[in-house]
Amino acid sequence: MEILIDELVQKLKDAKQQKSEFVGLMDSFKDPYLVLIACILSLRTNDRTTYPATLRMLKLADNPHDMKKVAVADLAKAIYPVGFYENKAKQIIELSRQIDEELGGQVPDEIEDLCKFKGVGRKTANLVLSRGFNKPAICVDVHVHRIFNRLGYVKTKTPEETEFALRAKLPVKHWIDINTLIVTHGQNICKPTKPRCAECPIEEFCGKVF
Repeated sequence: MEILIDELVQKLKDAKQQKSEFVGLMDSFKDPYLVLIACILSLRTNDRTTYPATLRMLKLADNPHDMKKVAVADLAKAIYPVGFYENKAKQIIELSRQIDEELGGQVPDEIEDLCKFKGVGRKTANLVLSRGFNKPAICVDVHVHRIFNRLGYVKTKTPEETEFALRAKLPVKHWIDINTLIVTHGQNICKPTKPRCAECPIEEFCGKVF
């Protein structure tokens, strides 16, 4: 079955599914630094926990110059109970120091440079590029990986394989928006188990590859 990707994307947009508070917050950020540190918090943590933790973190500092001065214990307390909160506090403070002192306060706008930060992988780097810099990039998380395979649009085993498969196949005009659309769809309808297929706005395109 051929998937008409332009039509699929439009149907997801028209569905206007409810975004999680964290997804909405990330979409509102225009500062690459805020996208970067919020994405770090979100790793291996659900949105319900990450959203209030991000707001608490930003009360302490919202730029690398101020964040590098925050005590690790204070940041760890603020972001608890996100997963690996102590390690993430150390990571955020150190990368803030690097950005402020070594990079003139500017977050890099290339994947390779972003991935030089400890603990930053391609998922985070791509989100920073797309949301923070408005540059075409495909952020592949568990939802994007699962759903594009379930649709039958790609056939891959890992999120990184999915990213490169989508780079080769998905029209560039959809790259920036696709993460928010698919994540929201995955949280509301196309769940890992017991997907709500009867309510799915793109069910007609789905190969139902489970």
